[in-house]
Amino acid sequence: MKIQIWSDVMCPFCYIGKRRFEEALNTFDFKDEVEVEWKSFQLNPNMQTNTEISIDQYLADVKGWQLDYAQQLNKQVTEMAAQVGLTYNFDRAVVANSFNAHRFTHMAKEHGLGDAAEEQLFKAYFTDGKNMDDIDTLIELGAEIGLNAAEVRETLSNPDAYVTEVYADVKEAEALGIRGVPFFVMNNHYAVSGAQPTEVFTNTLYSAYAEWQQQPKGLEVTEGPSCDIDGNC
Repeated sequence: MKIQIWSDVMCPFCYIGKRRFEEALNTFDFKDEVEVEWKSFQLNPNMQTNTEISIDQYLADVKGWQLDYAQQLNKQVTEMAAQVGLTYNFDRAVVANSFNAHRFTHMAKEHGLGDAAEEQLFKAYFTDGKNMDDIDTLIELGAEIGLNAAEVRETLSNPDAYVTEVYADVKEAEALGIRGVPFFVMNNHYAVSGAQPTEVFTNTLYSAYAEWQQQPKGLEVTEGPSCDIDGNC
């Protein structure tokens, strides 16, 4: 059964949602029959990377908030993250466009490391305060999950690499009416929006799996006269 997850590495609820989903999946009786695919979604595609201001100040400026209000909101999110074992250091977070990070995840996905890439990016941004728009940072993160550093550098140095794949995910999200992340689609039918409680993910997993079991697996072939590739007719 396939599960697709749209997310943005800059989204604090996406990391929290990942943990809650993982908690549900780890206790799911049929987890070995589940395939998880991460999808790209940019919350702010026009965001300009700026290492000179804090994320609190950026939010205050963009949203028209007072600085202390932005700080309070991030404190609340930090406390929520702590409840699932995550450490958020918003005072270290770098204001950065996430497009290069999304290109990186698509490269990692081709090597079977999509989930590892997402985890590494979330930790690097929210905990370690690393610049997600910096190619050298992404090369370092790639090496840590088992990618070839030289290959990562060569790939991401090409501004066209994996651009089509990122935009395809974004367009698919638009077609589905997705306006916020995280967004989980299970068996192309059931969806969970946001960092829902673990039990919501658990219940949805079982509902989606029950439906998936009832669906035909593979082709049901009705045989008739034909010719095969060996020339037999």
